[in-house]
Amino acid sequence: MTWSILARDEAGRFGVAIASRFFAVGALCVHTRRGVAAVSTQALMNPLYGPAALEWVAQGKSAADTVIELTAADAGRDQRQLHVLPAVGAGAAHTGASCVDWCGHQLHDNFSVAGNMLAGPGVIEATAQAFIATEGQPLAERLLAAMAAGEAAGGDKRGKQSAALRIHGDEDHPQLDMRVDDHVEPIIELKRLYQVSLERFQPFAACLAGRHNPVGIIDRAQIDARIAQFRADQALHKGGAA
Repeated sequence: MTWSILARDEAGRFGVAIASRFFAVGALCVHTRRGVAAVSTQALMNPLYGPAALEWVAQGKSAADTVIELTAADAGRDQRQLHVLPAVGAGAAHTGASCVDWCGHQLHDNFSVAGNMLAGPGVIEATAQAFIATEGQPLAERLLAAMAAGEAAGGDKRGKQSAALRIHGDEDHPQLDMRVDDHVEPIIELKRLYQVSLERFQPFAACLAGRHNPVGIIDRAQIDARIAQFRADQALHKGGAA
């Protein structure tokens, strides 16, 4: 009932995008941890998979061994779909034998795509190819383009309802975490929210306290200056892209 893409970039960020004909798909399916891994648990999803997978990868277990051990211990494994992308090394995935067709996954060097109850294999293929084709663009925008391509290829065969996008960088909290829980065009709405986040939220969040600056920027004039510079850079980027 869902398809998703997990990705990592050269800056060490994780990105996850997911969509489904189900309410609030981003609530329980998506899991990330700084410098460790990104995880999506879907189909008849097991919410216990995410925390366990992150902890095991953090302890040094490979993604492949993590997926094998999680599913081996789960009597519902045939109904589950799971993919795990670690900060370093190969990703891994499991698509249970009883997941609803079309179902399957693809593993690539720095990303993976998995889905079930889809219109056909073209959904996964289109998602992957769009992500590859947008190399060089910001990670969030590549993920949104990938999901839009998957939707155009048929998406969830039951229709549309929810979508989510998460970018997790070098902080314990996500850099960007957005959900569309119930909407007639969730991916389009997610893209709109992303554009709104560029107005003030993203540069403001970059000024907050974090691992490398436990106080953050507290001078409002400096915050406003950072926001203005960010928006100027965005305008320049869009002009160059045009």
